[in-house]
Amino acid sequence: MDQLDTDATGGMEPLIFGHVLDGKGGSRSIGRSEVDNWQPEAPGEILWLHLRRHAPEVEPWLVADLGIPEVTAELLVSDSTRPRALREGDALVATLRGINFNPQAEPEDMISLQLWSDGTRLITLRKLPMQTPRDVSLMLENGKGPHDAGGTITQIVEQLVVRMGQTIVDMNLQIDELEEMDVEDDYEQILPKITSIRRNCLALKRHMSPQHEALERISRDAPSWFEDHDRREIAESIDRLRRYLDDIDISKESAVVLQDELRARSLASNEHATYMLTIVAGIFLPLGFLTGLMGINVGGMPGIDNSQAFWVVAGICFAIIAIQLLLFWRWKWL
Repeated sequence: MDQLDTDATGGMEPLIFGHVLDGKGGSRSIGRSEVDNWQPEAPGEILWLHLRRHAPEVEPWLVADLGIPEVTAELLVSDSTRPRALREGDALVATLRGINFNPQAEPEDMISLQLWSDGTRLITLRKLPMQTPRDVSLMLENGKGPHDAGGTITQIVEQLVVRMGQTIVDMNLQIDELEEMDVEDDYEQILPKITSIRRNCLALKRHMSPQHEALERISRDAPSWFEDHDRREIAESIDRLRRYLDDIDISKESAVVLQDELRARSLASNEHATYMLTIVAGIFLPLGFLTGLMGINVGGMPGIDNSQAFWVVAGICFAIIAIQLLLFWRWKWL
């Protein structure tokens, strides 16, 4: 797990964790005091530092102690988090995005991960906690991690892409559940959920499309220390991401179709109710006229002194209803 964003003294510790990869899938931890003057003690050793990019001392540390160019350091700590990748001499610089699994976060609230590597050192930076670096760190601690900087980058990319896929699968399952719900009873609950799914699809597409381009740039322009098998791994992640982009389009279209169907069914239900009320009103309109006419309080009204007059009027009303129903049936209004 990541350390807290503030240390025991109340300050913000820039180093979350540090590893020295042994080139065999394992690593040893390294502290802040050992980082600045670090040199490989054995062939194949790689330094990986995972930092909090919003810590105040990160940028000066990157420039003064780690020897990263000032312009690059500004990019690594910048809040401009659109996915992209570029090569600076023998170094690879990239900004990637991952799903936000922090509490009360929505899938569209994606987290950025900046990285820089010259093949011997790898530096990753984030603002909010991320699962992917922790998972790769745990793999190294168990001796089953990547062997070099290129392998670490490809493993991080793969984990980010896989988690995107799981989010898309979850959205598709949610759409399937919504399709099985009773529209008449749950319309007010279903429609906001569909709107949320469409919003998530749009946000994921907005971030994943440039991420696809960034990964292609890494595969195409990465320095020589990024080996052929690393490029193949990135290519597989690119293919997987492309399929996920297609799945997002399908999910978005499914949500649109379901939303249109729900609105159409709800509108049809409302129109049917309005139609039935109109029929009822049409039935009782002549009856209301008749009973109103019979109820006027003037002299000379027929049947006032006849005890059977009420039943005569009631019979006439029932006859009118029967005639109306027959006519409505013949006119196919019922």
